[in-house]
Amino acid sequence: MTVTVDFDEREGWTASQRAAELTELAYSAGAKVIREEIVRRAKIEPAHFIGSGKAEEIAGMCKDEGINTVIFNNDLTGSQHKNLEAAIGVKVVDRTQLILDIFARRAHSNEGKIQVELAQLTYLLPRLTGKGVEMSRLGGGIGTRGPGEQKLEVDRRRIRDRISHLEKELEKLSARRAMMRKRRERFSVLTVAIIGYTNAGKSTLLNSLTASNVIVQDKLFSTLDPTIRKFILPNKQKILFADTVGFLDRLPHHLIEAFKATLEEVVEADLLLHIIDINHAKTMAQADAVSKVLEELGAKDKPVITVLNKIDKVENKVLINKLSTYFNDAVPISALKKEGFDELIRRIMYYADALMIDIKVSLPAADPKAVNLIYENGLVKSRFYRGNKVYIEARVPLRIKEILERKSA
Repeated sequence: MTVTVDFDEREGWTASQRAAELTELAYSAGAKVIREEIVRRAKIEPAHFIGSGKAEEIAGMCKDEGINTVIFNNDLTGSQHKNLEAAIGVKVVDRTQLILDIFARRAHSNEGKIQVELAQLTYLLPRLTGKGVEMSRLGGGIGTRGPGEQKLEVDRRRIRDRISHLEKELEKLSARRAMMRKRRERFSVLTVAIIGYTNAGKSTLLNSLTASNVIVQDKLFSTLDPTIRKFILPNKQKILFADTVGFLDRLPHHLIEAFKATLEEVVEADLLLHIIDINHAKTMAQADAVSKVLEELGAKDKPVITVLNKIDKVENKVLINKLSTYFNDAVPISALKKEGFDELIRRIMYYADALMIDIKVSLPAADPKAVNLIYENGLVKSRFYRGNKVYIEARVPLRIKEILERKSA
């Protein structure tokens, strides 16, 4: 059972739309939603969040319909969580717990698992105050994966120690990722990060563009660990596409902090492809949610190509033209049917060209690596030999120019 508390019309999302997204999240966590309940209140009730009377009413629903878990579309304090479980008589899960559970399911890499555990422990720590063993009684099901599987008969000090250890492990992984990025920079490979609201079609686009086999499911957060694939533009320039974790409205801040190592692909990218599900009822609100996360990451000023995906599902074609006008530099596509790819690649080439420069260099003829560097990453206009030197006129990425200048110095 899902419970969405309607305090106001938050940023254009109606209570029913938020309830529908919560159901999708629950489905992604492997739950079967028997009932959606929308509770309207003027303000939060400190003890039971929705009030003791409404909690008792929900308890009756759970008993009558055989419901064993109630998922709230809000974050609960430790005391509210405890009081609601006592009043309703079944497991209570809040929004952040649900999202963390989905992330625990999707994490496959060592880095992803560390990030999930760090986020879960950061969430649990303030909720252990005054409860200790009571919070360790998690049982099975949604909200218990990761550290919940190890009985949490630990005190706050031990959790802080574990958090400190995980943060150090992430620092090591982040340093390793930085080395890999430097290696990419050495060969001046343009990186294009594919971003967007969860389930907007990012992985489908990556698969269609690069003939990859990244897992695609009609579920929220089907991709967690970043995936990087090489692509050759029509002008023979190499670029890298990086598929990233999907964003979400009200994505918990500490979760963004925990996943910054993964989201560094967004921060360090040369270009962002913002994929928008044009067929979704809350297209604009989802786009705004992505913009807010970009701002929090410090990546809002990066060059962005807005990609309006799933045009094959839109019946009213006027909507495509309207949104194409609204979003700056928007490209309508169907990632599934590979429609609009020519224009999308043309736009990417335009931005890639802005990061290139014309050069005239003389290099030692005995240094084939430098010559190959130009051919592999740039566009050679002319080449001739004179003595033990080779003279090349070409258009290359800016970073290649810096490397060649050091070689010819």
